[in-house]
Amino acid sequence: MAQTSAPPMGGKGTFRWLWRQLTSMRTALVLLFLLAVASVPGSLLPQRGINPIKVREWIEAHPGIGPILDRAGFFDVFASPWFAAVYLLLFISLIGCVLPRTWKLFTSLRTPPPPAPRRLERMPAHVEFEWSPVRADPIDSAREYLRSRHWRVRTGHTPATGEFPASSWIAAEKGYLREVGNLVFHLSLIVVLASVALGGLFGWKGNVIVREGTGFSDTLTQYDAWGGGRMVDPASLPPFSFQLDDFQVGFERGEAQHGAPRLFEAHVTYWPTPAASPEQRIIEVNEPLSSQGVNVYLVGHGYAPHLIVRDAQGTVVFDDTVPFLPQDGNMSSTGVVKVPDMSPQLGIKGLFLPTTTLDSQGRPFSSFPAADRPSVVLEAFTGDLGLDDGVPQSVYSLATDSLTKRGVSGLFPGDTWEIPGVGSVEFAGFDQWASFQIAYDPGKGLALLSAAVAILGLSMSLLIRRRRLWAKAVTLPGGGTLIEVAGLAKGSAADLPRDVAALAQHLGAPMPATGSESEGTAP
Repeated sequence: MAQTSAPPMGGKGTFRWLWRQLTSMRTALVLLFLLAVASVPGSLLPQRGINPIKVREWIEAHPGIGPILDRAGFFDVFASPWFAAVYLLLFISLIGCVLPRTWKLFTSLRTPPPPAPRRLERMPAHVEFEWSPVRADPIDSAREYLRSRHWRVRTGHTPATGEFPASSWIAAEKGYLREVGNLVFHLSLIVVLASVALGGLFGWKGNVIVREGTGFSDTLTQYDAWGGGRMVDPASLPPFSFQLDDFQVGFERGEAQHGAPRLFEAHVTYWPTPAASPEQRIIEVNEPLSSQGVNVYLVGHGYAPHLIVRDAQGTVVFDDTVPFLPQDGNMSSTGVVKVPDMSPQLGIKGLFLPTTTLDSQGRPFSSFPAADRPSVVLEAFTGDLGLDDGVPQSVYSLATDSLTKRGVSGLFPGDTWEIPGVGSVEFAGFDQWASFQIAYDPGKGLALLSAAVAILGLSMSLLIRRRRLWAKAVTLPGGGTLIEVAGLAKGSAADLPRDVAALAQHLGAPMPATGSESEGTAP
């Protein structure tokens, strides 16, 4: 027998088939999974929009795979074309899923419940009994009872046909809020995606370290790291500024949670605009400073040793505090000082110990994060620091491969280390610094509200069960009336037999009402 091939769909048919595949719930779930997987490199790898120096260092440390990942956009994930493609396809897929279901729900709400089936005894929950005339009309009584409990009802009459006698019936339906909750959940996901896109296009954030006694102005050059969306103009940043007057931190000194921070406050003087009057503010964890939609978060702190460097002739060539970065819970901190104005150039790697203690082998370490007995351990190098090569360097690292080591020394406040043939380094004291994250995200509030609504919708779809009830009054040949009550649920509904029994008892069924309590599935 000859096989016939399927007729060609044509351009319109192909487009319709592709649209149905894209807007299926299965495709939406696959795209959601792909979006989650695509976000992983953006969390694990440094991103060029936030810290380009770390990206360059990562690529140099991995010369084999680094350039390949760079060409594929793994160091700029959230601005890459492939991430945007997955994001937009998921957005379109969710819209294509939700809109038809919304229209279907709207039409279902306008459709009355279906009439009572001929054979109610086939329903998973069923009760029948002979009616005693305790009420004027059992169907009218059932309608009042169901409406008072927010069921959608419909009544009717079925004439006698063949083996089935005449009957009056009522049909009731409840649980449409389950589908409403399902749609609300998916609509909220669409709004979440839109709000994330809004933040990605128009939002920005940056990090900056501010030492006590110094300030910050919201200009691009003041940031240690800054990243913004494609629609952000760095020249239009809000013109606020602040000065870190004092940073207060306290640590637990008891045995329980020894060393845990108990006080974490940045006291600042804040100017909303350059011409505004200064305001005194306190920035704490989870209590940011807000200015024109921008939030200033306190995210960290540390120590900044004050070092004074003199050349071989005794001339001061460096006199400043240098932020050191904490390395452990006791605030042991490392930092670098680069002095290019000496001949030869001088580079210093330092270790700051807030509470200096010696171990059993005489090696220093910090035993507590508070500055109870501060000291620095300095390691000096001379040679070409590479600052004139035009290649950006991190201020927190020093490449020593081509440098000459000149010695190591430990200093307490006020001590001076004489380096033969080079000069001297004095440890004059220390200040504290605070790290701030400054962020503007116009979609954050909308995303939070949408997430809360999504949780509400998901709870409705999980907790509410759609179900139907029918009650039928059948006229018996001998003159009596048989009452039948039955129910059907869509999915699992443990309260369906209870609903059937409650309606039957309201109509006068013997106590307790008996019947099948098995559960079924709606057609």
